[in-house]
Amino acid sequence: MQSRNQEQILNIKQKSIMIFFISLIIISIFTFKNLLFQPTILLKSFGDSSIQPNTAFENNKPTFLEFYAEWCEVCKEMAPKVSTLKAEYEDDINFVFLNVDNPKWEKYIRRFNVNGIPQINLLSSEENLEATFIGKQEEKTIKDSLENLISKSLNTSQIIASGEMNEFKKNKIYPNDPRSHG
Repeated sequence: MQSRNQEQILNIKQKSIMIFFISLIIISIFTFKNLLFQPTILLKSFGDSSIQPNTAFENNKPTFLEFYAEWCEVCKEMAPKVSTLKAEYEDDINFVFLNVDNPKWEKYIRRFNVNGIPQINLLSSEENLEATFIGKQEEKTIKDSLENLISKSLNTSQIIASGEMNEFKKNKIYPNDPRSHG
């Protein structure tokens, strides 16, 4: 009889501990959701708040043009850095963000030969391509290039590539479609 009461008490304690830990996990997720999901939220907000490419190319300001995808881990990793740069330079530079998974940006994907993401193109106010960055980049590298773009002292067609990027895979049906990532 005593052992049965002890088992019931143990079961009640185990259930209470289990409920406590599950509650703790749920509360933690809600508390830290912004930290956990901030890069994805930033990428989504970039696309939503982006200036239209045609407008950017016609308003006589240099342009920061980024090709990204919401599933791209490198894009997510760079999003907070890009957000900081955008906040600092958005008065002097157009910031355009184009999601490669959106077919409406096909024309620009082809025009700028996007074959890996993230891809950042810096264009002068005359719409000349000044620099292309493919893959993960240091914030300082991009910031220095933005400073040079503003002062118009950037070398023409400078390309900086990193091995850490998400590359598009060729699709047998649409071999020329850079979005055919498998």
